[in-house]
Amino acid sequence: MEQSHKKELFINRELSWLDFDRRVLDLAKDKSVPVGEQLKFASIYASNLDEFFMVRVGSLYDRTLVGGGEKENKTGMTPEQQLAAIMPKVADLQQRCDKIVSKLYDAVGALGYRKVDFSHLSKEAEHFWRKYFTQELFPVLSPQIIDRRHPFPFLRNNEIYVGAILKGKGDAQASFGLIPISNQFQRILFVPSGEQVAFALVEELVEHFSGMVFGKNTVQGHCIFRVTRNADITVDEGMFDHDVDYREIMSDLLKKRRKLAAVRLQVSPRAPAQIISLLLDKLVLPQRQVFEQSTPLDMSIGFKLAARLAQDGHPELFYPVKRPMLPPANFDLTRVVEKQDVLLSYPYQSMRPFLRMLNDAAQDPDVLSIKMTLYRMAHESKIVEALVSAAENGKEVVAIVELRARFDEQHNIDFSKQLEEAGCTVIYGFDAYKIHSKLTLITKKKGNQLHYIAQIGTGNYNEKTSEQYTDLSFITTDLAIGSELAAVFNNLAIERLTEHSGNLLVAPLCFKSVLMQEMDAEIEAKRMGKDARIILKCNSISDRDIIEKISEASCAGVPVQMIVRGICCIRAGVPGLTENVTVRSIVGRYLEHERVYAFGSGKETRVYIASGDFLTRNTERRVEVGVRIHDKRIADELLGVLDFQLHDTVNAREMQPDGSYQKARPAPDEPRVDSQLGMYERLANAWPELPAEKPAERVLRHTPAAKRRTPPAPQRARRRQSPPALRTLNDLKNLFGKK
Repeated sequence: MEQSHKKELFINRELSWLDFDRRVLDLAKDKSVPVGEQLKFASIYASNLDEFFMVRVGSLYDRTLVGGGEKENKTGMTPEQQLAAIMPKVADLQQRCDKIVSKLYDAVGALGYRKVDFSHLSKEAEHFWRKYFTQELFPVLSPQIIDRRHPFPFLRNNEIYVGAILKGKGDAQASFGLIPISNQFQRILFVPSGEQVAFALVEELVEHFSGMVFGKNTVQGHCIFRVTRNADITVDEGMFDHDVDYREIMSDLLKKRRKLAAVRLQVSPRAPAQIISLLLDKLVLPQRQVFEQSTPLDMSIGFKLAARLAQDGHPELFYPVKRPMLPPANFDLTRVVEKQDVLLSYPYQSMRPFLRMLNDAAQDPDVLSIKMTLYRMAHESKIVEALVSAAENGKEVVAIVELRARFDEQHNIDFSKQLEEAGCTVIYGFDAYKIHSKLTLITKKKGNQLHYIAQIGTGNYNEKTSEQYTDLSFITTDLAIGSELAAVFNNLAIERLTEHSGNLLVAPLCFKSVLMQEMDAEIEAKRMGKDARIILKCNSISDRDIIEKISEASCAGVPVQMIVRGICCIRAGVPGLTENVTVRSIVGRYLEHERVYAFGSGKETRVYIASGDFLTRNTERRVEVGVRIHDKRIADELLGVLDFQLHDTVNAREMQPDGSYQKARPAPDEPRVDSQLGMYERLANAWPELPAEKPAERVLRHTPAAKRRTPPAPQRARRRQSPPALRTLNDLKNLFGKK
């Protein structure tokens, strides 16, 4: 395949990410979405863009400072070329956002919620707001003047400031006035006015009365601005000093993050050129990274406005309330999973049964140990409480806490201290690899035998996000899977990568390779005239090896159906490359987060769930874990859900050969299909019941496409029939002893 032709296969990762955020923004103007939810989507779009600049643009900017940096391995773009392509696309998105938010203000205005326009105040309103400013805000402001005697201050990441050009005394040059709008202020102010409510942004109020701060005749121009800084920081340099506690290193790095280079400047409309010029000079920013916007510079106010609408009793402005479904009152996950494998589907089903299982294990005298990998948790985590309880009850608790979970580092530092104080063994994992897997292993001893309850998930142990993200939690007492998972935990404890696995996918050494072998099996099946099919559902895909293998499968005639919510660096429908590939993105009420991979058709279909996407960072630089679903009942359930999502015509957008996306629409004689809300009906009676005697059907744990990763059949059979070598409680303690 010619290299120039092959380039048509790839889409740049950063530009693909911006296309994803555009799909989020489109929901803010979608007439089928209630107005209150539209406000939230506008805020989510802006929050996503903040993180994009802090992480992705920050990383590219760093690479331009070290000799230009390496070219991107798919499209061949240098960091500078990527930045040059990103900025006009962001500017276009911002103009689009301004128009959308303006219409949202009109929509809420028609409902009686009017945004205060400080440039057109009546005398009565001017008097009211002046009094409010004088009494409530002026006493707590911290204005500054910057001139030759007063150095330019450090501008905090993503905080809002009011800037002013001040007339100098006599022949003195003009100076610069600065008013920080710190987080201590309530950003949006609501004022009832008859049957209506006026709402004002505190930064616009301060800007309007900046003359009262610096002197009415002194202020010659003013604006609101906000600086975004690079947050892409690693622990590599700090880890050179091995005598320093890892938590201290992370704490120091979090402080340094707040002082990294600026990567974006946002300004309000008609900002004085003199202020912009000064800021660009002090921040060392190019003009292309300045964005003028009429929307609030911090769009989190969309959430606050939506919350006020809900508080005032406007249910019609929001999605109908949906709560995670609870199991029957007598449902006991521990008892059920002893008889059959269980798959929980969030947010449609509640996380409570899993939490109860953890708490029961903390009290169960037969339980020897509980081991978990922890990446992101709720601020008041029930998971952590259960682990603390288990440790206090004398169980061996091993928590592998990833301190580098971006933007959750401080929470994880605090949780690690709490767990240690309770007597848990806390392990931070590898220097070179983030531990992103979602694993729990409960080890019991009954008589002279060890029993496992193994849980492998696609999402974090976070009670809050489990009601917002779609995720899967697979729970089994299968001895083979439990034994493999025990080996994975042992390897993590001693910083050793897992090189071989049978039923599990374990990145970086036996994750991508196994899935590519599965694709090879489908290519071979097609060449032999058999039915072949590949379905891949993930959040993102950028791994070049996997993309080229998908293209190879397409060229062999294998249909490849992909459901990719976010970044997608493969272009679908390109003649000679991906004509048999379809890509759709589902963006809706819930954040699609589960990863499901299926290979084959009919009874021969092999189904996996996993914590890892097809981003290179997941396949090569993280410890991700997935599992082959052998239980036919659960595998069929997952295939049914994938098929349901492939027919979604409410939340789905389909990629076109040019890389753009078009909203999926039903045929004229077909009903609309909402694969998200429809899941409630699919799972309405899905809680498994205790079978009488016979366990659910299981198929032989054998994966022809991945022979190199499995032991010979006789050995595998022996492992299922006999328990692993017994370990005493002291053996387990020694194995996971603190360093």
